[in-house]
Amino acid sequence: MTFVEENDSVRLFGDKPKIDYTVIGVDEAGRGPLFGPVVAAAVYFDEGVNIEGIADSKKLNEKHREKLYNEIFLHAKFGLGLATPEEIDLYNIFHATELAMNRALEILSQFVEIKNVFVDGKSLKLNFPAVCVVKGDAKIYQISAASILAKVTRDKIIEKFHVQYPEYNLIHHKGYPTKEHIDLLQKYGPTPFHRLTFEPVLELLSLELLDDWFSRGLISEIRYRHLLNLLEVDLFGTIRTPKRKKRIGK
Repeated sequence: MTFVEENDSVRLFGDKPKIDYTVIGVDEAGRGPLFGPVVAAAVYFDEGVNIEGIADSKKLNEKHREKLYNEIFLHAKFGLGLATPEEIDLYNIFHATELAMNRALEILSQFVEIKNVFVDGKSLKLNFPAVCVVKGDAKIYQISAASILAKVTRDKIIEKFHVQYPEYNLIHHKGYPTKEHIDLLQKYGPTPFHRLTFEPVLELLSLELLDDWFSRGLISEIRYRHLLNLLEVDLFGTIRTPKRKKRIGK
């Protein structure tokens, strides 16, 4: 693949926003949380589609994001992809993010030719030629739109999990490592949908909990064995010193 990385001092379209309609924009939401998937979006607009107010999703309030999400949903061609907590545990959050982005682009490829791809971030290696742009969600129209689609889609997923696990108050913190979330984690323990290799989740795991989840089919054998290795469980089922694995995220 061709891979180019833009310096973060470069504004691709100048100081005043100018839309290049040949661009496909890619962004993700959810690299930093302790719970749930990372979600990516790839967005393309036909010539002349200009939705007023599109900006970096982090700079928009929830009501405005939802309104723009609906407009983008109606007027853009897009793909959405995600990587599960299991994939995040097995491949790490950086590679899981690449996986989600590739899935989004594969879906979009059913509607448009995948070329002239600009992706928010740096050092990402995708299956399609791509230009990485640091803070691209604040610089490029299509990346901003992708950031909105990814963010709102992930929030909707987390809202469904909130119904299943109301005790964690996911609807409030969206799985991010807030004090509230960490306090509730310590009170109730983790779920299989937490990112089990992330601190402070990893330190709450036990052999008994993993055995229970595995016996009930809540985690796969490969994830189970990976976590046992991180906990350094010996042949007698004794946990020695847990290996610390720091999370990587926004």
